[in-house]
Amino acid sequence: MSDKASDSSDTPPQYTPKRAAGGIIENLRFLVTLIVFAVLLRSLVVAPFNIPSESMLPRLLVGDYLFVAKWPYGYSRYSFPFGAAPINGRILGSGPDRGDVVVFKTPSDNSTDYIKRVIGLPGDIIQVKGGQIILNGAPVPRVRLVDFVDPVTPNSPCRPENGLNIVEAATTDGTRVCRYPRYRETLPNGRSYDVLDLGPISYADDTPTYVVPEGHYFLMGDNRDRSADSRYPAQVNGAIGMVPGENIVGRALFTFFSTDGSASWVKPWTWVSATRWSRIGEGF
Repeated sequence: MSDKASDSSDTPPQYTPKRAAGGIIENLRFLVTLIVFAVLLRSLVVAPFNIPSESMLPRLLVGDYLFVAKWPYGYSRYSFPFGAAPINGRILGSGPDRGDVVVFKTPSDNSTDYIKRVIGLPGDIIQVKGGQIILNGAPVPRVRLVDFVDPVTPNSPCRPENGLNIVEAATTDGTRVCRYPRYRETLPNGRSYDVLDLGPISYADDTPTYVVPEGHYFLMGDNRDRSADSRYPAQVNGAIGMVPGENIVGRALFTFFSTDGSASWVKPWTWVSATRWSRIGEGF
């Protein structure tokens, strides 16, 4: 009878983990879903927009960031990135009302985003005399208010010009500020807002009479003497002329961030001091 030991091994079998079936495909599917959701959110609900110029002072300052609501006026091809949607005109909405602040694609190139206030609707007759809007034969009331005072910062420099009522001064604590003449304007529908009238500028304050074509809107900047708007013929990187309804992207909703431009990305401690906290959350 043999005493030979069994030849079996005590080492457990090796386990080789297997990649989860379809793992790469699932990751790609999630990524595509995320991209589609982001595109739909930006196209159909809200989109961010930043203010690069002074044309909407005093309501909007350079360095303001706001959300634009897409749904109030329905949708056109310009509601979507690169105008990719095959939509003619507008669908699922109505046009803007007088006094609305809207973002739109400039008619000169149908790609650059501008922001202005709606003054005239299709069929309206509009003229500016002595800086005052004449809408369908009736002067739009405006009342002189105290000056608009804006602290001088990198995003809000003071740029006085000969003939314009712009004054740079210092407050009691030494802060440099810029003072602008401000007025309250009230449209026939009761919408009121503040505008700046910097002085007598013939080409801005006294205009021909305009008739707003069907399907178009007459838009103006609140900073009347520094706004290339519907008072002038459309040109690339310049004035806008009459704006077709399908070019309107959406209505300004509220400011979600604002910076005076003094921050440095490499100096995080300057981010807080550069933020205009009081402007965050301001609606329209």
